[in-house]
Amino acid sequence: MEKRNLFKNDNKIDYGVILPVFLLCLIGLASLYVASYHDPLGNTNPWGDVFQQLIWYIVGIVAVICIMHIKSKWLWLMAKYVYAAGLVVMALLVQFYDPAMQRATGSKNWFSLGPITVQPAELMKIAIILMLAMVVTKHNANYQVRNLKTDGILIAKMLAVVAPVLILITLQDDFGTMLVFLAIFGGIFLMSGISWKIILPVVAVFLVISVGTIVLVLNDGGREFLSNIGLFSDYQFARIDSWLDPFHDVQGDSMQVASALMAIGSGGLFGKGFNTSEIAVQVRESDMIFSVIGENFGFVGSAFVVLLYFILIYRMIRVCFDTNNEFYSYIATGIIMMILFHVFENIGANIGLLPLTGIPLPFISQGGSALLSNMMGVGLILAMRYQAANED
Repeated sequence: MEKRNLFKNDNKIDYGVILPVFLLCLIGLASLYVASYHDPLGNTNPWGDVFQQLIWYIVGIVAVICIMHIKSKWLWLMAKYVYAAGLVVMALLVQFYDPAMQRATGSKNWFSLGPITVQPAELMKIAIILMLAMVVTKHNANYQVRNLKTDGILIAKMLAVVAPVLILITLQDDFGTMLVFLAIFGGIFLMSGISWKIILPVVAVFLVISVGTIVLVLNDGGREFLSNIGLFSDYQFARIDSWLDPFHDVQGDSMQVASALMAIGSGGLFGKGFNTSEIAVQVRESDMIFSVIGENFGFVGSAFVVLLYFILIYRMIRVCFDTNNEFYSYIATGIIMMILFHVFENIGANIGLLPLTGIPLPFISQGGSALLSNMMGVGLILAMRYQAANED
């Protein structure tokens, strides 16, 4: 009698992606409990916050399962409609944003739906990944012979996709999210097959602009210019000052960064133990949640979290290279850049290497919109192997 194989469908599921995400979610719940329990403003409702986040995890898991079962041809057909719907919602947000969230975060990027706040830009990240992947794949199919002219056409198409989103993000005063979209665009741009004769000059121009912006930020006249053209606000300049000198105003603008650095440093090698918070850190449940990990679990716990992200990104890169579906490969590239930039910026800001930009830590920070966006990305990655196995 043939022995029944209970795991006969294991080849469809990439557990190398699922396991680190699962562990990061558990760490997120534990860290959120600590952050809420020791809220510096006294709004302590740890189990309520954990339960709410758990609901978002469940919604995210449902999204992963649903997306896994969507074939690439349906993703292709959906891409432009999802992108268009996202643009409409983000355009409405410019006028109908939540004033309370704008006062709290400095950005006009939140809708209020009763007790729930929604950040459409987070979900727009998935939409723009699908749209860019479709545009690049379709262009490459139509132009089998590549030259500088056809590459220029592709760049124009990609810019036509990303420019409206960047304009709307600028109107919402959300510089951090703009950087995420630029990272997604940059990753797909580099993987699109465009000639290095174009890529190298583009990278050079980008570096010149970046260095020029840094020079302008470091002097008063430059700041006035950047403020007048709408690229930076006083709120963003304050964050940059806090990054340049975290301890110059520990009772004012630098309080958040300085407190996070002290909390992480005080954790030492192994941390102070679970549910310990001797140093108050603002917004610890979201942007600064890595400081909870550093203080409670020390360098070892923090390194373990970084290792989980490394494993996750590595597995996603493997999926990107293993797929023979060009459309999927660009989707994977966009998702990798999205998650990688979030991790790099959030942890970098918490340890003082980068300015604060309000970027959450994937799968760990509190927040439904960002979590759902990341889980949808995981669903798309898992769909690549799942759908390929179904076709065999």
